[in-house]
Amino acid sequence: KTHPDTLKTVMNIATVYQEGLNDCEKAEELYQRALEGYEAQLGKEHEEPKKCAMNLAICLATAGEKLKLRKIIDEYPQLMIELP
Repeated sequence: KTHPDTLKTVMNIATVYQEGLNDCEKAEELYQRALEGYEAQLGKEHEEPKKCAMNLAICLATAGEKLKLRKIIDEYPQLMIELP
């Protein structure tokens, strides 16, 4: 459930929900699951949780979830610089 390969698959499925199906609610759930797993396995400083946090932030911004977006930016301040 938290193997990095499994988490990458979960993140890829989230991207399909977000970009292909325009379902940010389901994508958010999956990105959050992947992010929690990455943080537990690799720590917040590893590149994979940072990528996942970025995808989650974009999803939250698209969905207008400002409070949730603020929380993820607080956890990953570098996102303020990187968000498109």
